[in-house]
Amino acid sequence: MHQETHINSSNFVRDVIIGMSDGLTVPFALTAGLSGVLDTNHLIIVSGLSEIAAGCISMGLGGFLAGQTEVEHYDSELQREYEEVEKVPETERMEVEAIFIDMGVDKELSKQVTLQISQDKHKWVDFMMRFELGLDKPDKDRAIKSALTIAFSYLAGGFIPLFPYLVTSNNQQGFYFSCIITVIALIIFGYFKSKVTGQPLIKGTLKVAFTGIIAAVAAYSLAKLVS
Repeated sequence: MHQETHINSSNFVRDVIIGMSDGLTVPFALTAGLSGVLDTNHLIIVSGLSEIAAGCISMGLGGFLAGQTEVEHYDSELQREYEEVEKVPETERMEVEAIFIDMGVDKELSKQVTLQISQDKHKWVDFMMRFELGLDKPDKDRAIKSALTIAFSYLAGGFIPLFPYLVTSNNQQGFYFSCIITVIALIIFGYFKSKVTGQPLIKGTLKVAFTGIIAAVAAYSLAKLVS
């Protein structure tokens, strides 16, 4: 029997990808750059922790505002649709018919289905929100969930390149160790990101890995250059 596979909780997956990708890349580039000019792990650790804290707050706040805006936009359009079906019902019915016709439904049948849908105002408005505006009702807790998911994903990703500096005796050991485990983490993350988003596995994995590597090399080279 055929089984369809679809990505569930797409908002959660998207937020994890946003937080984790930045969490792996930005702290990795920062610690790599600092290791090129500093000879002590202490300053790298302090700077890394500060960046991770700032990144969690910034990314989390961005996720919160985006989620809040999504809910506010939906509520605004919902109210407008209710007003339109009350004030200009015939115009709205014509729009429903047009949607069905665009889907390939016969014109006469489109009129019948439209008449049936318009009997229930709530279903009518819901139909217009989905098929005219392309909007699905967002979770009312979307903002806070998005903020926490992005922030904790950034924290998890950022701790990976910083951890080696916490357990090694000097910055060069920390740098080499950080490069190894972060590149491995980028490859693993890139693989799963590509898998859940339906991208080509090899292309998606290499894209994520090379993005982090290029950022770290650029930061390290720039730090060496200006020092």
